[in-house]
Amino acid sequence: MNLPEEYTRMSDAETTNRIRHAKQTLGTSVTILAHYYQRDEIVQFADFCGDSLELSRRAAQTDQAKYIVFCGVHFMAETAATLCQPNQAVIQPVPEATCPMALMATATDAEKAWIKLASTWPEDLIPIVYQNSTLALKAFAGRHGGFICTSANASKAFAWALKCGRRILFMPDEHLGRNTALSSGVPPKEIISWNPLDPPDTDFLARCRIAVWNGFCHVHTAFSRQDVEGVRARHPDSIVIVHPECPNEIVSKADSVGSTTGIIRAVKKTPQGKTIAIGTEWHLVNRLHQEFPEKTIFPLRQSVCHDMAATHIRHLLYALECILKDDPRNIIQVDPDESSWARLALEKMFKLA
Repeated sequence: MNLPEEYTRMSDAETTNRIRHAKQTLGTSVTILAHYYQRDEIVQFADFCGDSLELSRRAAQTDQAKYIVFCGVHFMAETAATLCQPNQAVIQPVPEATCPMALMATATDAEKAWIKLASTWPEDLIPIVYQNSTLALKAFAGRHGGFICTSANASKAFAWALKCGRRILFMPDEHLGRNTALSSGVPPKEIISWNPLDPPDTDFLARCRIAVWNGFCHVHTAFSRQDVEGVRARHPDSIVIVHPECPNEIVSKADSVGSTTGIIRAVKKTPQGKTIAIGTEWHLVNRLHQEFPEKTIFPLRQSVCHDMAATHIRHLLYALECILKDDPRNIIQVDPDESSWARLALEKMFKLA
């Protein structure tokens, strides 16, 4: 986002002081939410920092603030705009910050997949859509009686569906879907990758129980088997913790697998003096390294989400000062019909969690 020249010339110290002044002046009329992957310079000003599930809950529970300033990527701000009250506005300081994985599955392609799968799996099919998706895809889940899930509660969503004898279309992250299915006891031969450009044939589908969309997170697919093996060789007593968006060959070699919040909890529980290698976004790993100096914490490799990193303190200041001038910018608009269906699927997620 192009900022006015006044902001681009401002020093970090002046920017920081003006943010503090703006926050103090605005008081409870504004709540700042930030994802764990945001820069430290943003996290320091957040009223609440969390993962996708926690931020969704917070957006739904924040009823006093007139404005919710969401420092994250677009699908997160969309979710907040869907869950907040009608008299509230969600502002994303950098609206161009998107999630490449979320854009890998469109509602149109999902409908085509649904038609083919439903002809093979009549009455059994249910969609489970990852929170890291567009509002249109969440609405698709709502229309077809499905769930939204996060990496923190995907296993609960799968367990419920499988217990009920349902077959699953999981979108848009293939690796989270596959890892969750395998950990739920589904044999590999019953899991199929769905490529919308080259859908599997009907005979093969008939033998499967779960179709996982072939989307991926470039941050978590950057890690390799060699990264894990290198850590094991250099630090034989180390603990390797990875995110379930990593490919299964990485997950299967890790000591622990967890959502963003799960990773943080695992680090906190690890005894002092331990060496911990983490496979997730670098900003979070670096923050944990600083927060727990009594432990040796480092990334499997430095993998950065550049969309998350697109938000700087000057963007946050501009957002806040526009509110102060009663001229809020970058308000997230959501389609009422899509929002209604998406909210239905999100509410199922909260009940499940």
